[in-house]
Amino acid sequence: MEIFLWSAVFIIALAAVVKSAAYFTDAAEKIGIHFKLSPFIIGVTIVALGTSLPELVTSMSAVLHGHSEIVIGDVVGSNIANILLVMAIAAIVGKHLFVTKDIIKIDLPIVLASSIFLYFTTTDGKFTYVDGTLALLGLTTYILYNIMSHRLIEKDEIKLATTSVKKDEKKEKGLPLKYPLILGVSVVALYFSAEYTITSVVKLSELFNIGKEIIAVSAIAIGTSLPELVVSITAASKGKTDLAIGNVAGSNIFNALGVMGIPALFGTLTIPPEMISFTIPALLVVTILYVFTTMDKEITQWEGVTLLLLYVAFIGKTFGLL
Repeated sequence: MEIFLWSAVFIIALAAVVKSAAYFTDAAEKIGIHFKLSPFIIGVTIVALGTSLPELVTSMSAVLHGHSEIVIGDVVGSNIANILLVMAIAAIVGKHLFVTKDIIKIDLPIVLASSIFLYFTTTDGKFTYVDGTLALLGLTTYILYNIMSHRLIEKDEIKLATTSVKKDEKKEKGLPLKYPLILGVSVVALYFSAEYTITSVVKLSELFNIGKEIIAVSAIAIGTSLPELVVSITAASKGKTDLAIGNVAGSNIFNALGVMGIPALFGTLTIPPEMISFTIPALLVVTILYVFTTMDKEITQWEGVTLLLLYVAFIGKTFGLL
């Protein structure tokens, strides 16, 4: 009975994290548009950070509760899910995902570099504030490069937000009060939903007698990857395949550098031996596969099926079924 109760708490809390993050991102976009931030700045900061927000809030909550091993499980699990699950389904739905030169020349090398960085900084079983500082410096450099090079990525969400803001501003003078209110409420909701997510993970790991990082690398990772999944599938179904691939690349960079970096400033992150021996090396192999798969500037439907089967194998190995 207790297992069903905490499983229900976990599912509801994780769903609340994802939904709250969506409301937060939407409100932040509209506030940014009101203050005349460029679409690119909104895209590379608010939207990109928004899709990684579930991972960030659950990771921060885990560190503050003394369960830092959940952080690496969530980050590595989410990045693997982004490539093997999100990319796979997007490729199957879109039939062909075409990759732009910008993504191949800029984003993919940084995705690979961030995975290599994560691999070497975790081999000693810990991720310190020094590692976190280096990660955040790398992320800042990536963001500044994008801003300075004026890489413009149009997003349907921003266009829709612009339209709705203009309509609302005709009704009310200045910034409509509902956007700051939604932003505030979503922050509170994120806090409490993240708290209950971590509490339920700890309880379930005790009840099932498995490591908290195992739940993080599987259930939490899949749940927190839902924003990327929705964005990528929507983009692929509309033929915006470069956005689907760019979304995954940007999210993986934010996860590896930001979601690992920020919590590390509040305490050293513990890296379990199982993560060092299998899961983190698996991320590096998967990332290399991702880079090589996109070198011919496309990901086919059959490649998507192969990626999906690899994800099933990864989950099976994680739980000792293979």
